Order: sequence, then structure tokens, then C-alpha cells
Amino acid sequence: MNLANKITIIRIILIPFFVILLLPYPHWLANKAQIFSHLNHYGVYYAAILFVLTAATDKLDGYIARKYNMITNLGKLLDPLADKLLISAALIMLVSLNRIPGWIAIIIIGREIVITAIRSIASSKGIALAADKHGKLKMVFQIIAITAMLLNNYPFALLISYPIDKALMLTAVLLTIYSGYNYIKTNYKKLQLNT
Repeated sequence: MNLANKITIIRIILIPFFVILLLPYPHWLANKAQIFSHLNHYGVYYAAILFVLTAATDKLDGYIARKYNMITNLGKLLDPLADKLLISAALIMLVSLNRIPGWIAIIIIGREIVITAIRSIASSKGIALAADKHGKLKMVFQIIAITAMLLNNYPFALLISYPIDKALMLTAVLLTIYSGYNYIKTNYKKLQLNT
């Protein structure tokens, strides 16, 4: 297994740790062990740092794979899977913490399921459907918005009272919808020609 794939697998392994940092621990457990009390107060900040670092390594493994000719079928499968798992885990945890409404997670995760299904159909026909610039922009906004939501609008709250985190999340949702629509529209003809 090459270095790029190892980095991708590490990204996937880090996702449960991200979730553990966000779990609300019961008072009886927090009273028995200080670590759980500490995590109840500061775990969200550690989770935000881990989320950003894990998301940032997406660029690192892609760069290494291209520069050192380490592009493999395993990497093509695991790299987008790692992104989807990280974003989905973050959204589910934000819903459980009442930071975002459930419909936001449903739209974003639903879009990923639909696009993955389309890619699977295309792959079975020998067609490679690459991510476009709208999909990449959507991913960037999702990462920024999720980080802002985890930090409860920090540092924006220090500057203005407007909920920038919510505006970023709404922008990410709109970009998610648009990029999904554009991806389907762009690749529909390719799939039709090969039926």
C-alpha cells in the first residue's frame, strides 16, 4: 500500500475519534473521571481542530498521489469515501448537538448518496465521471461552514452579531443542491449514450 492510500486510511480512522470528542458525557461519568468533564467543556474545540486537519489531508494525499504517480483504484475508491464519511459524521453530530436542523444533514448526505449511485452506474458501464469545480467549491464551503458551526460562530462573533456560521451553512446547502443538479445535468448525456 502506497503513502497516499495510507494517509487516506488514517483520515478514515480519525473519524471515530472526531465523534468521540463531540459526545456529551453524562454528569455521573464526568464527576468520576476528569477527562470526561474536560471533554464536555472543550471537546468541541478539539473536534474542530481534528476536523480541519482531517479535511486538509485530503489535499495532501491527492498531491502525493499525483506527484509521485501513486494513483490507484483503491485510492480512487477510498479518497471520496473518506470525504463523505467525515462530512456525514460531522453533520450527524451537529444535528445531535442541536447546532443545525436535520433537514440540512438530509440534503447534504442525500446529495452524496445520489451522486455516488450515479458514479457507480457509470463505473459499471466503464465511464469515469470526475468531480467538477462546483463539487470542489461545495466541499470547501461545507468544511468552512461545519467548522464555524462547531465553534459556535467563533471568531466571527467577536466582530459582529450576525450569525456568519448559519449563513455559511446555508450557502453550503445551496451549493450542494446546485452542484448536484449541475453534475446530473452534465453527465446525463454521457450515461444515455452508453445505455
